[in-house]
Amino acid sequence: MSTVSDYFGCLSFNDTTMRERLPKETYKSLKKTIDEGRTLDINVANIVANAMKDWAIEKGCTHFTHWFQPLTGVTAEKHDSFISPNGDGKVIMEFSGKELVRGEPDASSFPSGGLRATFEARGYTAWDPTSYAFIKDKTLCIPTAFCSYGGEALDKKTPLLRSMEAINTQAMRILRLFDPHTTAACIRTSVGAEQEYFIIPKEMYEKRRDLIFTGRTLFGAKPPKGQELENHYFGTIKPQIAAFMKELDEELWKLGILAKTEHNEAAPAQHELAPIFSQANIATDHNQLIMEIMQKVAKRHDLICLLHEKPFKGVTGSGKHNNWSIATNTGVNLLRPGETPSENAQFLLFLCAVIKAVDEYQDLLRISAATAGNDHRLGAAEAPPAVISIFLGDELTEIIDALEADKHYDPKKKSQLKLGVDVLPNIPKDNTDRNRTSPFAFTGNKFEFRMVGASNSIAQCNTVLNTAVAEALRQFADILEPAEDFETELNSLIRDTIKKHKRIIFNGNGYDDKWIREAVETRGLNNFATTPDALEHYLDEKNIKLFASHGVYTEPEMRSRHEIMLESYVKTLRIEANTMIDMIYKQILPAISAYAKDVSDTGIAKKALCAEINVDYEVETVKKLTSLTSAISKSVKELENQVAAATDMDGVESLARIYRDFIVTKMEEVRSYCDEAEFLTAAEHWPYPVYSELLFGII
Repeated sequence: MSTVSDYFGCLSFNDTTMRERLPKETYKSLKKTIDEGRTLDINVANIVANAMKDWAIEKGCTHFTHWFQPLTGVTAEKHDSFISPNGDGKVIMEFSGKELVRGEPDASSFPSGGLRATFEARGYTAWDPTSYAFIKDKTLCIPTAFCSYGGEALDKKTPLLRSMEAINTQAMRILRLFDPHTTAACIRTSVGAEQEYFIIPKEMYEKRRDLIFTGRTLFGAKPPKGQELENHYFGTIKPQIAAFMKELDEELWKLGILAKTEHNEAAPAQHELAPIFSQANIATDHNQLIMEIMQKVAKRHDLICLLHEKPFKGVTGSGKHNNWSIATNTGVNLLRPGETPSENAQFLLFLCAVIKAVDEYQDLLRISAATAGNDHRLGAAEAPPAVISIFLGDELTEIIDALEADKHYDPKKKSQLKLGVDVLPNIPKDNTDRNRTSPFAFTGNKFEFRMVGASNSIAQCNTVLNTAVAEALRQFADILEPAEDFETELNSLIRDTIKKHKRIIFNGNGYDDKWIREAVETRGLNNFATTPDALEHYLDEKNIKLFASHGVYTEPEMRSRHEIMLESYVKTLRIEANTMIDMIYKQILPAISAYAKDVSDTGIAKKALCAEINVDYEVETVKKLTSLTSAISKSVKELENQVAAATDMDGVESLARIYRDFIVTKMEEVRSYCDEAEFLTAAEHWPYPVYSELLFGII
């Protein structure tokens, strides 16, 4: 019986496989390309491609694809076979370095946000050698970047790679100031993305058009039981879910994805998977694969994996906690405080860089998590509020307060947790608690950005984090490099940064209305409650300057993304509104009317049997249902008219505001009437599974 270590990474062309299959000099050259960002020699590429092809064919592959991440938010792939004619009616299996390094998919049907005209079809994919090729569904998948004929980035990976280079450049400047003889060759950001998701029975999913078309329930009355008892979180995993998780782990481990932790989440039918940290672009690739494979494996178990941020109203939504840190290639974590963080000047400077970056670019961080789906989630039930703040914990906050005041800080020894049971040992207490209401929390040696939605790519938030911190480090290096007295200048820089940006630090309850008022009115922080609110600031001059100065986005690339994000918001809500209208006309109104007729017929039959029989229940029920039918009919017609009027409107920004201010509000109104009708209608008459079945249908 094989163990995990026997098959881990067996479908990944990883470092072990490359060492085994590549000539020694080829392997060394490729490693330098990966580790130091050197240009790939075409002769090396040819040797790698041939070895990769042979390995893939041995695993049963006949095709390869350049696997990329366009601006749709999902992945894309075009499959080509290895076959090539040999002139005698037979074929040989070939794969060249040119095919490995560059592909040419049609780019005309992917979102470009006006970067290119519809008729301009040519696009290119370029191999990312830092992310291992892998086999999926008997196809060799080569992780790539995707750009237009003119070189503009049309994907999420290219800007992420650029941002990784930006933070590497600036962080190395800082590192050399503290240690001119450092053995570190580069600095990389590492990420661990915890993935939340819901699992429901497949047969129930197939009966709900809203789940099929939008990924969330557009209707649903509150069930008798939700998550009030708080007994699902970390609860016993049900056998059908355990079987799904077991197969999911196996599929991910074969690909070399470090799936580590799994458990029940806070809401019924909700779960979480957490991987071990990896380099930011690899973590992004892996997270996209995790979402895809979750959905595939679930179907094999007659289940459906829901990745929407708020599939069920009234229960906890699903996020993606993006744990972010900075480390050297020698394994030194630059956000590890050490035993005495008050004396660790290098740590404090990197900490200040993050504080400064988050404060100055809080709008971009909010935008990086801004979607129509996430708007439903933010602000409650373990999702952070729309106001960005940083949680540091008591000890670090006391340290920076002392530094700001230029006072001595008396380090506290770690206290012990007294558990009150003699047989159990005392456990050292961490100096930072975890704040589940904080959007951006320091958790020992990393920051946890909790705002990202479950279905989102983590590429965008990490691109923002990398670039914003790179800018802070650039400014720090510009000050410190020419300093005559490094230590004095360093202390002054740390103190001044804390004074200027401490408004972003908040260790309390992020859900408290008092905090939201204080954040906005006193501290001057942003509160962008919706996606259109946030996107109004994407093209602010400071943001364009940030990305352009570090070569992460050009201004046209930013304008294209602004257009695409607004279009996505509008299209998502338009699909939801049209689905709601369709379900009401074809399912909900007919169901209510049919039940009202049955109740009415029952009342009439009772009276016919005996005129003295009380039919108050029947009369009142029919009255309520008739009133609701009228209200639903009236409001859905208004919704239909609003959607039709918005379709004819010019300008995506105006459209987004119309959807935000009017159509979303009307959809909530329509839903309230339908949910009330669901509560009153007999179960056998309601046209689709209700919340109690969806959330508690897996035994």
